[in-house]
Amino acid sequence: MPAPRAPEPVAEPAHKTPLPRPGVGASRRRRAEILRVDHAGEYAAVHIYRAQRAVFEGRAGKDAIAADLEEMRGQEAVHLARFDALLNAERVRPTVMTPVWRLAALALGAGTALMGEKAAHACTEAVEDVIEKHYAEQIAELQDRDPALAAELSRFRDEEMAHHDHAVEHGSREAPGYGLLSAVIKAGCRAAIKVSERV
Repeated sequence: MPAPRAPEPVAEPAHKTPLPRPGVGASRRRRAEILRVDHAGEYAAVHIYRAQRAVFEGRAGKDAIAADLEEMRGQEAVHLARFDALLNAERVRPTVMTPVWRLAALALGAGTALMGEKAAHACTEAVEDVIEKHYAEQIAELQDRDPALAAELSRFRDEEMAHHDHAVEHGSREAPGYGLLSAVIKAGCRAAIKVSERV
């Protein structure tokens, strides 16, 4: 008689949706975390694009990228304004790390722009890749219990994906040291997300 076969391993889901937290006020605390971290992300994005545009603006042959960066900054500013309004309406404080994220974002934006257009696009690709996945996880978590917020995040995610794709189309992966640059930026973004949710 043949030996019974071992069960097939179950694949892990691509995105892990957090389980609901127990206790009174838990869902409100989780919503506050989501709003706080998303506000921080959009705040940083506005400053990255602002710093990049400042480097390219007025330089010969850089009008097109300066205009692209300003357009993307404007979209991120709309997202930021929405999270500002939600934080104020729900009395959720922003992360205490806001001043640090501002300096880090300005340094990242200016530094990558000074490395050239392709490095600036590599920065956009890396940041938006992390943010897009982060939004996707939040949307999966919220779609049943808070469909209105999930719908807003879906719209923002679509715009972040458009920024990502624009960067790839404009040579982000041809940047000097692309692999290392992308990995460092992504690691920094993931760390900032974890910190901003908590403090």
